[in-house]
Amino acid sequence: MARVVAFIPDLLFGSNVLGALQAAGHEVVLVGDTDALERASSGVEVLVVDLTFDAANRIGLKRPQGVRTLGFYSHVESETRERAQRAGFDLVVPRSRMAREMPERNASSFATMSFGSGPRPVEEGAAMPT
Repeated sequence: MARVVAFIPDLLFGSNVLGALQAAGHEVVLVGDTDALERASSGVEVLVVDLTFDAANRIGLKRPQGVRTLGFYSHVESETRERAQRAGFDLVVPRSRMAREMPERNASSFATMSFGSGPRPVEEGAAMPT
């Protein structure tokens, strides 16, 4: 399975993501600030970023070289989605979709799926890739 760093300052939602990914066998480090993100990012294969926090802006919405990226945002923040797509995030999904679908459909497969080259937004009504 994959080594995942999840930059999710919201501890409640972060613990839900952490639990789903660990249950699927992934090695997961949950971080809540940019300093911890830098310390934990060595050797990471997948980076999950909560784009709704201002701290996501401080990391510059940059896609680390060779790291698959999944960003999630509030469905009302279309500008955040667009910035993440322009920055090269592999997958950008609304937070509600992430919460609804990750535990049952994607925790076991999202970290190993082929993201392809470039952003792939998941529009409202479409399922996250499995």
